[in-house]
Amino acid sequence: MATLGALKKHKVTIVGSGNWGTTMAKLVAENTKIHTDLFEETVQMWVHEEQVTIPKESRHFDPTSELANKPQKLSELVNKLHENVKYLPNITLPPNVIANADIVDACKNSTILVFVLPHQFIARACDQLKGKIVPYTRAISCTKGVDVSEKGIRLLSESIGVRLSIYCGALSGANIASEIAQEKYSETTVAYDPPPLDSRAPTPKGSPTSSNVDLISPSNPNPSARSARLQALPSDYPPLSHENVRKLFHRPYFHVRLVSDVAGVSLGGALKNIIALAAGFVDGLGWGDNAKAAVMRVGILEMVAFGKAFFEDSVHASTFTEESCGVADVVTSCMGGRNFKCAKMAIEKGISIDEVEKTQLNGQKLQGTSTAYEVNSFLKSQGMEAKFPLFTAVYNILEGNVKPEQIPDLIESKS
Repeated sequence: MATLGALKKHKVTIVGSGNWGTTMAKLVAENTKIHTDLFEETVQMWVHEEQVTIPKESRHFDPTSELANKPQKLSELVNKLHENVKYLPNITLPPNVIANADIVDACKNSTILVFVLPHQFIARACDQLKGKIVPYTRAISCTKGVDVSEKGIRLLSESIGVRLSIYCGALSGANIASEIAQEKYSETTVAYDPPPLDSRAPTPKGSPTSSNVDLISPSNPNPSARSARLQALPSDYPPLSHENVRKLFHRPYFHVRLVSDVAGVSLGGALKNIIALAAGFVDGLGWGDNAKAAVMRVGILEMVAFGKAFFEDSVHASTFTEESCGVADVVTSCMGGRNFKCAKMAIEKGISIDEVEKTQLNGQKLQGTSTAYEVNSFLKSQGMEAKFPLFTAVYNILEGNVKPEQIPDLIESKS
């Protein structure tokens, strides 16, 4: 709830406007309209500008209209039609969603940024925003992936935090965007560990999934994280407690569980995409549900092992097994997610996943392939590829070093 001393309201910007970004803008805008004591009603949505022609099958297509006869700016179409006709067709957006093609202007004076970008674009977006947002901004990353360099592996939530010198939590779960946009029931996990300097109304600790992770405090053992300095959220804003963060995302059709394990939620969202590719490979071979289940079992074990090996002090194994961002997300992703579908189609048609992306994703990119490459790069640098045979097998299939038919032998336990 808002505190008695709170005079200001949080301004919210969605950084991204693809399928998932537009869905997130829809549900967040529904909530800001309800919780006007906490949030400004208008929600800015940053749109990477492009020219779009309204498809003939669109409900907005009118051959006599100028809008339908020549390409239009996507941001202008969103604001005129209250629909993202390219990335989320046939879903009406609330009128308080405002598309903005200027990322700096969209984020101006925002105290909450919700990042929903393909992870290869996160760094560029942050570089554009650095020094141009309020210093006490808080963020949530809905992007599933990890950043890997020669220095090691970094969560995207941490990468955003370090680049912008802000605190960033994470949202991840069994979330197929098109189903959520249609208001079909689903659930998600939001990891937000209120920084101690913000905690005028601290979130109670002690739940099985709680964690005291502070990704960007001066005491953080990660040298790159120590370079960031957090500024307190002013007391005239409502505190971003678990209760208030939940009010930003929770809808009757989109149930939210709040935890404090940012690392666990981030890793679950990233690694499940590699598992989904493997499930798509075996399904494309026509091997059926038993094969998918075997791949999923090994993948979940590797997900937990990865967290323990590289984020031992900040990850709770229970996050992978009890929360939507863990097992539930793996199951959904291996039944109907984009990574699964594209991997399956590649095998069935005998073409590369790159070719499937070009024809099926409307210009968007799969997260699973980039994550598989980055995770393999990191495992190779640590000499630990053999300890993660499924993750390694997916990478080698993408590279053409092995065939999908070899998966059973590659992941079989040698113990």
